[in-house]
Amino acid sequence: MARPRGGDSITPKKGGAKGRALRPRQVYVFTEGEVTEPEYIDLILKNGVPGRPGRTVQHHIENSNAEGKLRKPYRMVQDAVRTLRKVEREAKAAGLKPYRVTGGVEEGSWNWPQVWVLFDRDDHQGVSEAVRLAEKEGVGIAYSHPCFELWRLLHYTNYTSTFGKGACGDANSRLRASRGFAQTYGRGVRAVTEQQSKHVREGQILSEKKDGSRYRTARKHAQAINKRCESSNPNDWDPYTDVWCFVEEGLLLSHY
Repeated sequence: MARPRGGDSITPKKGGAKGRALRPRQVYVFTEGEVTEPEYIDLILKNGVPGRPGRTVQHHIENSNAEGKLRKPYRMVQDAVRTLRKVEREAKAAGLKPYRVTGGVEEGSWNWPQVWVLFDRDDHQGVSEAVRLAEKEGVGIAYSHPCFELWRLLHYTNYTSTFGKGACGDANSRLRASRGFAQTYGRGVRAVTEQQSKHVREGQILSEKKDGSRYRTARKHAQAINKRCESSNPNDWDPYTDVWCFVEEGLLLSHY
């Protein structure tokens, strides 16, 4: 269903309106992490269930070779805006129409391209500016405070306590200490390092029955903690994660 790498542009194809309707949605993604988020995306697209039959996605990690200094929230959103404008022009030339949902009613082409940025609070500067720019320009964001490891942790437990600025190490430690986490790296493994834990394994996110229950539980936990965030400043949303929005709205999955 997914093509995990590449940067193919949207080009006109034969087949008219029917051909356009069957074309996968192209989703262009910028990730703060070089390993964890891309591996997570690969796994959920491999194992996920589309929200609607016939609607598929091809994703492209746009900054797979970017240096660390280019993986800061505001800089990634700036790059994402440029990418969005480019792929929107290509989509328009291919006969697609801008997509939106108003009052539950879809308008335009469901496979109109999207650009998303996945980033953390951690100890970054410019988080609020990045969020405002993304909202203004139509770039999707999946934001986690303190970091993406919170979303992974919620697949194990309903964690609700605050972390504080730059506390990603704490979130990672709690994740590695979760029951059964180490064993996903091999039978008999009792502990893994922080570096090893960057690699996502199916057993960390998928339900044993493959029914999506683990994902739905993590989403429920995330939505509950997000409701507690009263400030308008994303720097103060502690803890917080809306990765599930990217899963459902960007990648068009109902669960995995």
